[in-house]
Amino acid sequence: MSPRTARHPAQTEEATVPEDSRHFVTALARGLQVLQCFKSGEEKLGNQELAARCKLPKSTVSRLTFTLTTLGYLYHDAGTARYRLGMAALKLGGTTLSRLDAIEVSRPFMQALADRTDSVIALGMRDGMSMLYIETCRSASLITVRLNIGSRIPIARTSMGRTYLAAAKPTARKSIEERLRNLDPTAWPALEADIGRAVTELGEYGCCSSFGDWQREINSIAAPLHLDKRLPMMILSSAGPSALMSSALYMDEIRPALLDTAREIEAEFHRRA
Repeated sequence: MSPRTARHPAQTEEATVPEDSRHFVTALARGLQVLQCFKSGEEKLGNQELAARCKLPKSTVSRLTFTLTTLGYLYHDAGTARYRLGMAALKLGGTTLSRLDAIEVSRPFMQALADRTDSVIALGMRDGMSMLYIETCRSASLITVRLNIGSRIPIARTSMGRTYLAAAKPTARKSIEERLRNLDPTAWPALEADIGRAVTELGEYGCCSSFGDWQREINSIAAPLHLDKRLPMMILSSAGPSALMSSALYMDEIRPALLDTAREIEAEFHRRA
């Protein structure tokens, strides 16, 4: 028998699987196909509409919607005999959607701060033992640092990473510290001192600094954003060339602007929520 491919429910147009694949779970695919029918602006759908969209028998769809409702992925409105997405389904995409919302809300405030300070303003989050830039804004200045979306920076030597550690719950911080110690026992004493100073800085100044500690030519400060408990902790930072942007400039002038911007982002995010 030739290895023909067949399109299954809930697959993208590009995805195909062998028709006789033993690993493909058709019932699961059909359940996901039902959930995909609830598009933006279509809050409630009945079994008849779902059957038409999925091109499945209504009896099959009725069993799927009953199962999805039992598990909390759909909610059944007895008054209209229609369904809408349940909390279990909403939670599947909640973190990703909230993260995109955070970037959208933050971007104009970040750009305004970049223009005001001539520095690279970044929004980042932890990814393993690194911090990951998920958004960056920069001014029109020709002299800047080369850090962009997708850049990964060390968690213990940068202001963004130190802010994450200083703002993290003690149990989470301890877990990361143990991994840092195991990765490089020789470097650990200095890193431990740096983290301790970061905790003190965050409490005293509302931000953490890294003045040439990671790369000699880069100075930076960062502050935590308090947006949504569903989201991983996000950090807002400002980085610039140390030859032009001294530690005094950062702490005396840029720090108040960074903290004000962080509060503005939080207020706007909660206003839209």
